[in-house]
Amino acid sequence: MKLSVLDQSLARSADTPGEALQESLVMARHCEALGYERFWVSEHHAFPSVAVSAPEVLLAALGAATSTIRLGSGGIMLPHYSPYKVAEVFSLLANLYPGRIDLGVGRAPGADMSTAAALSPDGRPRFERFPEQVAALSDYLWDPAAKPLVSPRPPAGLPLWMLGSSPDSAVLAARRGLPYNLGLFINPQAAAELTHLYKAHFQPSELQPAPYAIITTSVFCADDEARARALQLTFDLNFYRFVTGQSDGHSLTPEQALAWPVGPREEAFIASRNRNRAVGTPAQVRAQLQDLAQRFAADEVMVVSNMYYLDDRKRSFELLRSVFD
Repeated sequence: MKLSVLDQSLARSADTPGEALQESLVMARHCEALGYERFWVSEHHAFPSVAVSAPEVLLAALGAATSTIRLGSGGIMLPHYSPYKVAEVFSLLANLYPGRIDLGVGRAPGADMSTAAALSPDGRPRFERFPEQVAALSDYLWDPAAKPLVSPRPPAGLPLWMLGSSPDSAVLAARRGLPYNLGLFINPQAAAELTHLYKAHFQPSELQPAPYAIITTSVFCADDEARARALQLTFDLNFYRFVTGQSDGHSLTPEQALAWPVGPREEAFIASRNRNRAVGTPAQVRAQLQDLAQRFAADEVMVVSNMYYLDDRKRSFELLRSVFD
């Protein structure tokens, strides 16, 4: 099974984004040494616990810190930007790091709507224009006759990935002949029909003659199941506190999470996220990921392991890689 990584540069508190970004550099080198296929980074805005608002900037640093692993955006939230500018930025990255850059784009805001409005030059986000933007971006990247000219010219074969968690993104990826990444960690309730829908409607393109689907899912792997469950509980409680406005900008540690008075609302929230992720020992996680890959007809699995401690994240990826070698 091909394995890749999505890193979200989670900050343990609102005043530690620099530490989170340095840990992303450490993780990229670690995952490269372990033999992972790709290392992608996400885009979020106005999230105190997420340090990456400009993935293209982090990708430049990651390229300098590594030498072989593919690097990509998971993803650029295209409705915020000019397709021409995105083409320029990723053409520059692909020229800096030949054969190693993936451009993943999505339609989601990666923020609340007031922040999305602030990102738009005229204060009016245009998410409905996403298909048009994808078409324009494709032309700028691959059509030598497209005007204005993108400079530096994009290297031949710079891939454009469609990210999503709904039927709309699956169908758009299929019609455009693009590789597809389904975000199960975003939408744990997503059905396997999405990747099957993508593959059934796929129209071959010059760069992508056959469909190719990645599923991105949460993984919490540890030497023993109790530790893995504690790491999963820590993330779930911190995420719950954030989305319900109860977070003070500081994340609970695993030790604090285990002592937290989990009530019915927290239990329901955690239960809603338990589908389509992998938690446990290496053997348990291997079996769960193999089941997911089979059900979703995935060509590759990308994992996100949002653990409080860097050493736990490093160990999780070591254990995961060991059972798939």
